[in-house]
Amino acid sequence: MSYALELTVNGVAHSLAVNGGRTLLTVLRDDLGLTGAKEGCDDSECGACMVLLGGRPVNSCSFLALQADRREVTTVEGLATSGALDSVQRAFVESGGIQCGYCTPGMLMSATALLAERQSPTADEVRAALAGNLCRCTGYQKIVQAVLVAAAELRGAPRDG
Repeated sequence: MSYALELTVNGVAHSLAVNGGRTLLTVLRDDLGLTGAKEGCDDSECGACMVLLGGRPVNSCSFLALQADRREVTTVEGLATSGALDSVQRAFVESGGIQCGYCTPGMLMSATALLAERQSPTADEVRAALAGNLCRCTGYQKIVQAVLVAAAELRGAPRDG
């Protein structure tokens, strides 16, 4: 049975008819063509599917699409503005926080949510915020450093180098 679903994704309103058992991840990927969020574990363990729902990080693989009805969803595709990377994306690239890239969208979304709440997180606070995201390449040190670089940039601190 299909149900009406209204979502605003990355600032664009969408009206869809979806089966009640579909996840937000499958709707984003299959119906809207937004493939940045990845299906890793399909069990809310790895964070590869992380998106922001009303500014809060959620694992879209286990979040029913209908639970997001009439809400604002931000995917990794929504971070860049007019083709320019945002501060967090740029810091990941420049700090070497991207290896194979599979975890990157989820890491970016969790980091974005953290930096929206805390302008000056400590390394331990960054690690705690990213705890729901697994990096298969074990690039955690560079990822934490990237988030700290992005935080400094967002605060207006001068960049090193």
